[in-house]
Amino acid sequence: MGKSINILFIILRLFLGGFMIYGGVQKFQSPPITPIDVLKKVNKFSFPENEPTLQKILYISGAKQTGYFWQVLGICELLFGFLLIIQITGFVGSLFLLPITLHIFLFHLFLEADEVGELIQTGGLFAINIVLVLKEKEKWKHLLWIKPFQ
Repeated sequence: MGKSINILFIILRLFLGGFMIYGGVQKFQSPPITPIDVLKKVNKFSFPENEPTLQKILYISGAKQTGYFWQVLGICELLFGFLLIIQITGFVGSLFLLPITLHIFLFHLFLEADEVGELIQTGGLFAINIVLVLKEKEKWKHLLWIKPFQ
């Protein structure tokens, strides 16, 4: 029983780590978007019935327009994904990925609530991340229950 659970956790780490590495690589695949390109794209969807699509375009384009956020996010996904895949650093990778998987899930929950498949996928990734962090609770639980000085 114990060996099969360990294999399951290895599979979960490899899956989440691989997914994050893939997402990180994708951040660098497309050329930088210019403000003019953003305006052209926004004008195509500037009708009330396209408001959800417009919100997504503006959000992602804004992250790309900062000149650093999209790239930092990609680097973090790559780095933390690799940390997760490596046996020794798996816990650190899962801990650092937690806010990223939460953000991805919340993005889909609030900006793509009608995309049930993506909600399930991103919710699953966040749940896997939580399970991986909770598996190692002995490593961090003492940080939450600090005894007062006497």
